[in-house]
Amino acid sequence: MNTSPRDEGVVKYHAVHRNDPAPTHPLLNKLDQARTQLFDLGLVGVYLDGVGYGNVSVRHEAGCIISGTSTGATRILGATGYCYVSNFDIVANIVCTEGPIQASSEAMTHCAIYQANSAINCVLHIHNPQLWRKLLDRNGPSTSKEVTYGTPQMAQEVAVIVQGLANPCGLLAMAGHEDGIAAFGPTIDLALNQIQAVLT
Repeated sequence: MNTSPRDEGVVKYHAVHRNDPAPTHPLLNKLDQARTQLFDLGLVGVYLDGVGYGNVSVRHEAGCIISGTSTGATRILGATGYCYVSNFDIVANIVCTEGPIQASSEAMTHCAIYQANSAINCVLHIHNPQLWRKLLDRNGPSTSKEVTYGTPQMAQEVAVIVQGLANPCGLLAMAGHEDGIAAFGPTIDLALNQIQAVLT
């Protein structure tokens, strides 16, 4: 449970979860390696107040395979740190998952990105205050300041922005989600490249 005043890391959708074995996917190991890279860069992790941030996913069937909730402190998750989002309903604010762990608080936003563009197969949600500010100052793609993370409004705004982009690769700042950025692309490497390009 989040006892921090920070509005972060709390699941805001109605979670319907079924305990199952860890999901399988040919790219799951590669996704976990990418997450470890982000962890080592401080883009995924835990704030000093104990609240975790950042999550990663790959498209899978009707939804995605995504890192689990409350996993920010772990450097290497392995398959048991992920679950399968089998279904979601933005309007009803419901996310259905299967696996050994429940999904990240941003699961609905990840799914909305996949739904918005069929060419996108990886979403990396990171936190970095300098990069977040840089993207906002450059007037890059961003959600409204009034829209908070993990809500149907966030998922809807992100979907509209992604649908309007000519390129399935990109970075999107979440103005109402402090330090929050979504990187996405047709492959894990291309999504990672979006981050690496602005860090150098």
